[in-house]
Parts: sequence; C-alpha cells; structure tokens
Amino acid sequence: METMTCPKCQGEMAVHRRGGVDIAQCGSCSGIFLDRADRTSLVENENEWHLSSGPRTEPLPRITASMPAPPPSPARPRYQSFLDGLFG
Repeated sequence: METMTCPKCQGEMAVHRRGGVDIAQCGSCSGIFLDRADRTSLVENENEWHLSSGPRTEPLPRITASMPAPPPSPARPRYQSFLDGLFG
C-alpha cells in the first residue's frame, strides 16, 4: 500500500481497520479521514448500537425473604456510543 499524505498538515497517514471500516489517521495532527461509504457504515453501526443498548424492560420478580441474592453482574465498560467502543 502506498503512503498517504494528510491534506491538512502534509503528515504521513496510517490506515486502521475499526468496526469493518478503513480509517485513515494522520500521525501528526491526528486528523481522521473516511470514504463516504465508510462514513455511512459508521453512522449505521452507531444507530444500531443505540437501538440495541436501549432499556431492556422485563417484569421484576416478586421479592421474598427466602430468595437467594442475585449473582453479581459482570463488569464491562460502559460506552456512550458505538464510536467510543472503537476508539476508547
């Protein structure tokens, strides 16, 4: 692959594959550049992430004294968006 030059600062750019999308990032100014199709793909992934991470409403069980304590939930990072998960 040939070397790409940043259109903003003329620095050398590197291509990273994140979330199925090729992202060109400048090593000098940290600018990020995408193809139109890749940008569309990121927007669609972001929308799907928000739809799937919405509130999950399930009926709560009736709590009784004889019930065992629930197991601890696994610790996992909480992201505010799909892109946070890619670049976080």
